[in-house]
Amino acid sequence: MSALSQNLMDRWIALAGIEAEQIGAGVVGRYGEPHRRYHTGTHLAVMLAAIDELAAAAADIDAVRYAAFFHDAIYAVERADNEERSADLGRDILESLDAAPELVEEVVRLVVLTRGHRPQPGDANGAVLCDADLVVLGGTPEEYAAYTTAIRAEYAHVPDDLFRAGRASVLRNLADQPRLFRTELAHDRYEAIARANLAAELAALTAAIG
Repeated sequence: MSALSQNLMDRWIALAGIEAEQIGAGVVGRYGEPHRRYHTGTHLAVMLAAIDELAAAAADIDAVRYAAFFHDAIYAVERADNEERSADLGRDILESLDAAPELVEEVVRLVVLTRGHRPQPGDANGAVLCDADLVVLGGTPEEYAAYTTAIRAEYAHVPDDLFRAGRASVLRNLADQPRLFRTELAHDRYEAIARANLAAELAALTAAIG
């Protein structure tokens, strides 16, 4: 087992208990599927680390951490329902572990929320989860370039013109939000950098489309 996988398993066991180790191995293993280039175990580890930093802003940090493990558990680039299917998987697994119904429902809600990253005001758990999922937008130019390269590799089967149009639409939906990051810590740390990265990528995509 790689150091990354072991780290993720340690995080899972700390959350779900040693009796859930085998189930956790199945969840973690999904992030190593060969078609993934960005939505990998590295992304999950970065997200969990960000959740640690933002934990004080959450109302139920265990629900947020479970949601992180499940949010990309099912990832098929040709489908539009990955979040819903991942949420269903999370529900099935948590119910098999006899998790409290309110925890199950909150995790399901949070996983689906990562589709659009638009938590409502007052949604503390949603804010932490979505902010953690978007920290990649606030990386250095080199980190952001690596991210966009990995995303393009996941969609290598899509022709350039279709990919550019689809990617531009996704970025505009993000950029049109009044705030990308809802927690104060993430907003202060990443907002300006993320908007600059989004603007630069959108400019490049628009020029290529034009």
